[in-house]
Amino acid sequence: MFSRKKALIKLDLTKRKDIIFVVLAGFFVTNAIVAELIGGKLVQFFGLFTQSIGIILWPVVFLLTDILNEYYGRSGVRKLTYITVALIIYTYILLSISINLNATSFSPVSNEAFQIVFGQSQWIIIGSIVAFLISQLIDVYFFWIFRNMTNGKMIWFRATASTVISQLFDTFIVQFIAFVLPGKWAFDEFVKNASIGYVFKLMVAVALIPLIYVAHAILNKYLKKG
Repeated sequence: MFSRKKALIKLDLTKRKDIIFVVLAGFFVTNAIVAELIGGKLVQFFGLFTQSIGIILWPVVFLLTDILNEYYGRSGVRKLTYITVALIIYTYILLSISINLNATSFSPVSNEAFQIVFGQSQWIIIGSIVAFLISQLIDVYFFWIFRNMTNGKMIWFRATASTVISQLFDTFIVQFIAFVLPGKWAFDEFVKNASIGYVFKLMVAVALIPLIYVAHAILNKYLKKG
């Protein structure tokens, strides 16, 4: 029989560390799902190259991964990753149901408009889910390798180095599954676009390094008060 008392022991929202986990997990899941939903819109960055608008949110997800890794360990990040993947799949199921329900004649959003915005290619959906899962597990693995190598020092190094590796897998896996497998891109076109996307993600990741230290300072101060 399910024990209510036992369940409450797992998460205590009177404890600051548990509150932080809930907040970070909320931002983590939200960023991942929103990145999936807006991924169909292509924009031009700096007038130089075109990528999905969703690309700007993934470095934030990996930043949150590093913070969660630091305070809650690899087990916490892995469990949250599995939950997020399940929620992304759940979101797409709901969207699929919504797409197949006909709009009324007076609906402000037509069937066609709804389909264009939310009816992403199945290849893109599969690619993004597979890439997210693999890259997250890789990020966790290398984060702790680099953390142990530096004896817990050089926060920027373990956070950035693990992101450099995981983003490589994330970018190339999602674009290969989404565009190469269905025959939309030739292999050389895939390499070019994926490389550009990867470099852009790294630029954002490097720009977020100061936020890693800011987040650590705020969280450490908050936890010490608890």
